[in-house]
Amino acid sequence: MARKHGQRTNALRPVKITRGFTRNAAGSVLIECGDTQVLCTACLEQGVPEWKTGSGSGWCTAEYDMLPGATNKRKGRNRSKIDGRTQEIQRLIGRSLRAVIDLDALGEHSILIDCDVLQADGGTRTASITGAFVAMSDAVRVARERKWIKTNPITDSVAAVSVGLVGNRALLDLAYEEDVRADVDMNVVMTGSGSFVEVQGTAEGATFSRKELDRLTTLAAKGIRQLHFEQKKALRRKINSQTSR
Repeated sequence: MARKHGQRTNALRPVKITRGFTRNAAGSVLIECGDTQVLCTACLEQGVPEWKTGSGSGWCTAEYDMLPGATNKRKGRNRSKIDGRTQEIQRLIGRSLRAVIDLDALGEHSILIDCDVLQADGGTRTASITGAFVAMSDAVRVARERKWIKTNPITDSVAAVSVGLVGNRALLDLAYEEDVRADVDMNVVMTGSGSFVEVQGTAEGATFSRKELDRLTTLAAKGIRQLHFEQKKALRRKINSQTSR
């Protein structure tokens, strides 16, 4: 069966990272992975949560949500209580970003990441992580321009991708129609230096072997290397000089 975007089994969907997408946040990125679109913003605040006050160390955290029209069936807004899936995803995004930032070097400043899914077609959490890193990088640049911090606290890059077994095929970067048919579904987060931050794998149908696990993580590593390249390419581009800070 041909894949939705015509790519090979070991290829990413088309990736586009647009910086400076909105005017007011220190970092603002629209990431598009196939038909999945996520707006990632990074806001700067002086000060840290009460439990970190006086530590001399900073904080980075994330929130994630899906806009009501992001899927075919409208998803209601999280008005009073965050559902379990949303909570799990935003914790994953926060952990992934904190893995590559020296919070001590950030000082008592906070970077607050918001990932809002505009359109969902699989891989929303992995796209959020990949885009949020670029937004965080821009927020750090602004913090240095404001002289809030002296040195760059970012120690590495981080990106994420989904992989899965659909029938007998190992697929990289699953669209929704592939994800729902997957016998094994996995999300992999890795740094630019090749270390794993997190691996989330589930057997939806039959169990999977150690050989298949290795096959999937190797495939994910290939895709993440390409995503790191796309991040670097995006960060080298100039952004709109009129973007407000």
